[in-house]
Amino acid sequence: MRRFILPILLLLSTLVAFPGRAMAAEAIDDPIPNEPVMSRLGLVLDEYAQFPQSFTNPPLTDQRLNRIARINTILELPDGSGRRAVPDLNGNLYLVKNGVPHVYLDVAATFAPQFFSGRGLGQGFGYVTFHPDFKKNGLFYTIHTEQATLTTAVPDYEQSGTTLFHGVINEWTATNPAADTFAGTHRELLRIGFAGQIHGIQEINFNPTAKRGTAEYGKLYLAVGDGGIGVRTTDPQNLAIPHGKLLRIDPRGTDSANGKYGIPADNPFAGQAGALGEIWSYGYRDPHRFSWDPATGRMYLGHIGEKTIEAIYEVRRGDNMGWSEREGAFVFDRNATNVCDRLYPLPENDAEYGYVYPVAAYDHNPAPDWNCTSDVGVAVAGGFVYRGHAIPALRGKYVFGDLVAGNVFYTEVSEMKRGGPPATIHRLHLFNSAGESVRMQQLSGPGAPGDPNRVDLRFGTDNRGELYILAKANGKVWKVTGTKTFAAGPVGHHRVHGTAVAANWAPVTPSKWQFTGRELILAEAGADPGAPRRPFEYAVLTKGPAFSSVEVNAEVRLDTPVDVSNRDVIIVFGYQSPTQFYYAHLSSDNTIYPHNGIFKVNNADRERIDYQWNGRSRGANPAITDTAWHDVKVKHLPASGQIAVYVDGGKDPIMTAVDKTFASGRVGFGSFDNIGRARDFTVTGTPAP
Repeated sequence: MRRFILPILLLLSTLVAFPGRAMAAEAIDDPIPNEPVMSRLGLVLDEYAQFPQSFTNPPLTDQRLNRIARINTILELPDGSGRRAVPDLNGNLYLVKNGVPHVYLDVAATFAPQFFSGRGLGQGFGYVTFHPDFKKNGLFYTIHTEQATLTTAVPDYEQSGTTLFHGVINEWTATNPAADTFAGTHRELLRIGFAGQIHGIQEINFNPTAKRGTAEYGKLYLAVGDGGIGVRTTDPQNLAIPHGKLLRIDPRGTDSANGKYGIPADNPFAGQAGALGEIWSYGYRDPHRFSWDPATGRMYLGHIGEKTIEAIYEVRRGDNMGWSEREGAFVFDRNATNVCDRLYPLPENDAEYGYVYPVAAYDHNPAPDWNCTSDVGVAVAGGFVYRGHAIPALRGKYVFGDLVAGNVFYTEVSEMKRGGPPATIHRLHLFNSAGESVRMQQLSGPGAPGDPNRVDLRFGTDNRGELYILAKANGKVWKVTGTKTFAAGPVGHHRVHGTAVAANWAPVTPSKWQFTGRELILAEAGADPGAPRRPFEYAVLTKGPAFSSVEVNAEVRLDTPVDVSNRDVIIVFGYQSPTQFYYAHLSSDNTIYPHNGIFKVNNADRERIDYQWNGRSRGANPAITDTAWHDVKVKHLPASGQIAVYVDGGKDPIMTAVDKTFASGRVGFGSFDNIGRARDFTVTGTPAP
């Protein structure tokens, strides 16, 4: 969330009055201060399938839809055949066996010319799921969208405003369930009209943990968004319509209002006057993806927020997630005069309203000049609790991500507790099949014109619980085949220590330094050396050799007072010359580009190379925020280019990077324009040839 200051008089006079709150309060500028924690763990991704180019119908108007293939998920058919299904929003349902896709059904052609996929990120053939008894009954279900002006069909339900498109659920019956090309019939189950062009019906699915013969078996869940208008209406809280709800229906029943499906008797609002019996839970903006933990049967749902909060919810019968009275665990003021002032603290009597809050969440952290209306480019991609057997390191972790940036995260299921503090979010590294550390943008290739870094990440699983990752950007699917630890290799055994004497150091400005035999002290702030932009004052260790692989260990302290926001010290490594080196910047401030990251100076202004900078406004969580001593370790493996920075003995690095510019060099300590000190400065590694 952006930072801003409100005038005191405005704060005192602001009253936000709507259901659940009436109080004077200050708008929240940074709702989730902590960033996801970088994990040392990484996923190994092997390419599984490549899908052909597809095109929107009608031609796209939003360049974000300009993808290779708009593939949305991968799931295994429940028939023991090993075939996997992949829907493409542009119209084809693919079956994949042994990594080779072929068209099973052309959904777009079936519903032409009404079929519509040319506007809105979720429009088109959105999802497919197969009845748990598909092997016998041949039943499966699809979502597709139709433009309202191109069809004479009447929706079963509509929301306020002019209906722009329909979300349609169909049941298909395959004549031969074992066939690799569809032949059979279909019938419409449900048609919902939406007054916006986003946030339609996002996912449909059966609970794979349900046992045959139970009330849960064969019940179809539908995640229905708010049509994009919940930000200014109460539709997600209105139990008389399906918008902004998670629905649960019996596709084989007939007691619905349209007679085409059934209302399960154990649904929370079944038989309640004024409420739809289909509703399982409500209060959603964009309930994008959901899944069940195979070990516990608990449902987890990834919810895309308005402009601030991306959330994971544990969903139970009758839950109200609060939208649009709440966004995440915050009051949302949809009537705010200033659209920048949307989020507020929860009221003291919040418990009486019964809202359910996320078990994990992260925020958007837009750029400082954000206009509070444009898309920041952050959206959660809900995932799965890993209970497979091939990758023990992932067991008990809920793996999910950010669909725009392509970051892959996990939380420990044991920490995802309703009513408790949100679980810590860990960011996973990614490795290609050759074992090289990569970002998802490297695997997914160029993004869409105008949005080159957009991955459009999705997740899927097979019937063994193994994980798959998809990218619309290049229409590829990868299987998660293992894990690796980032920067895990050895550095060597040559050691240099006992370094805190002046003869062992070459400072930029010797008069600014003190050496006590135990501590090296930068006692006076440095001065800007001029172009290129780089650290002002540092001392290079001259004792011992230059190193290739290296690990630097030291205790460091920032002596600049804590009320100075840009205070820092740096660890230099790979030092070749005054204009060629790496450095790890350890700071209290992680909100601007030059601070709290890993940088490279290569005869040009310093360049940020760490994985943690979000490209807008945030880097790694602040490394040092006080004037105490802190253990710091910097590890550099030039062969792989992997760089990791650890603080206070943490097993997980706070900063990581991959760069192969400098294969060797010396190490050092310093700052830009602050003061600080180091002690027990020890270097271990392999001498450079």
